[in-house]
Amino acid sequence: MATLGLTDIIGPIMVGPSSSHTAGALRIAFMARRLCLAEPRSVEFRLLGSFAHTLTGHGTDKALVAGMLGLATDDLRIRDSFELAEQAGLSFRFTTLPDADDYEHPNTIDILMQDAAGNKMSVRGESVGGGAAVIRRIDGIDVYVTGESTSIVVRQRDVAGVLAHIAQSLSERGVNIATTRMYRERRGDTAYTVLETDQDVDVAAKTAIESNPAIYDVRIIPGDAGSAAPCASAGASDEGCDAQQSAEALDRALQRFANLDFASGADLLAWCETNGASLSEAFLAREAALAASLGQADTSKCYLDLALSVMKRAATQPVRETLPSMGGLLGGEARKLTDLRARGEALCDDQLSAAMTYAMAVLETNASMGRIVATPTAGSAGVLPGVLLALQDSKGFADEDLARGIATAAAIGYLITRNATVSGAEGGCQAEIGSAAAMAAAAAVELAGGTPAQCLNAAGNALTNMMGLVCDPVAGLVEVPCQKRNASGAATALVSAQIALAGIGNLVDFDQTVTVMDKVGRSLPFELRESALGGIAAAPAACAWCAQCGA
Repeated sequence: MATLGLTDIIGPIMVGPSSSHTAGALRIAFMARRLCLAEPRSVEFRLLGSFAHTLTGHGTDKALVAGMLGLATDDLRIRDSFELAEQAGLSFRFTTLPDADDYEHPNTIDILMQDAAGNKMSVRGESVGGGAAVIRRIDGIDVYVTGESTSIVVRQRDVAGVLAHIAQSLSERGVNIATTRMYRERRGDTAYTVLETDQDVDVAAKTAIESNPAIYDVRIIPGDAGSAAPCASAGASDEGCDAQQSAEALDRALQRFANLDFASGADLLAWCETNGASLSEAFLAREAALAASLGQADTSKCYLDLALSVMKRAATQPVRETLPSMGGLLGGEARKLTDLRARGEALCDDQLSAAMTYAMAVLETNASMGRIVATPTAGSAGVLPGVLLALQDSKGFADEDLARGIATAAAIGYLITRNATVSGAEGGCQAEIGSAAAMAAAAAVELAGGTPAQCLNAAGNALTNMMGLVCDPVAGLVEVPCQKRNASGAATALVSAQIALAGIGNLVDFDQTVTVMDKVGRSLPFELRESALGGIAAAPAACAWCAQCGA
């Protein structure tokens, strides 16, 4: 299992509208591009599973082309990727295969590429939720490439001595190998060795590996640094981040991380009670230990500030100006809610009214292919900022407090992602909005002075209240009913937090609730897991709208 960090839960910072179908799709194509030996010139995207049903609705088509051009997930030029591809001389086409069944993950794409040197390659990728992606097949050979750390993909003849040569080539240049896997179809035939490293791999190391006559070619996929990169220029400390740190120091760092790598809510709560710490303090201690174990700087504080800044803009811009969505179903809702409050006609109090307004505003930004923070996904990105900004308005919390609340939310999101799923294609909308509500509820409790146990109770309350919620986007767009569900998720978070703060516990604890949520989600039929084939998406009015707009 991949090691999850802050940016995996609070992120990616991305252009909307979908973390799985936009950011994840872009990531697949980006890694595929890095596997090319020369500049890609033509590409066919074959879309399977849920991707076959939501190609344009989630901006998947633009994201895939953007990935092949090497754009980042938060680059606003994703909107114009077709035009940029034409300028770059990249031809592309899309083939939807809704009836195919030769795949495992519901978010699967096959990419067939030809580069400028005439080399051809086929790559299968999976978008596994929250913007993360995995390459699972190269030229028909099963592999596993996450791109989270720097990855080296070596195509070779399956003979003795090749692995030793690769290891020596890297060791001589100070590159530490984190993992190594070798894949082949038949003994003695073509094989792939996939390595993940703790350091970047330069041209000299690549050339050294290629010097062995049994090696056909070497591809380097840089690690996904996420949106924490700006921290390097923001004065982040490099203390403890010497890549050449002693073996003893590295062992200590690894041991500290092992003690902080909480596997469950019970483990997290026990550490908090032993150390007199809050959930946010526990998660940030884990983040610091993770960075040290990787020989990297701890940039979590800078990243939290960056994420909060993006959240604020995404939640406030639509209040001032209408942002028409790419699908045409959203635009102006946040302003209407604001006007209702200004007229004194709101039914809810100011705090709840603000929470739902901010939450719906983020979805307007998302649906217009604006920049948002997936928390934990793009489709649920409005819940946490909606709650945090409403609490800031009503309770006067400082930005530092809100950053602490984001860290609390990350702790809950980490546990859900580790032990269940936050992907609508795997677990329905309960996995997206439900998880976001749980994260926001815990954050609200900590900001209000609640205990770690009450934070977990609030998160469990929110998950229970969202249990069984299906994912049924009309026309495959992250617009209806997604926007209003973000508002409902924010309300659920505040209700769940108040119940927990009153000292009302749960019969079923947080960990068991996460397990149940996962089982419920995976038992939902395919039509109710982000395919746009069931639920509200299949209602006559929704189908009539789709027919009218040609979606």
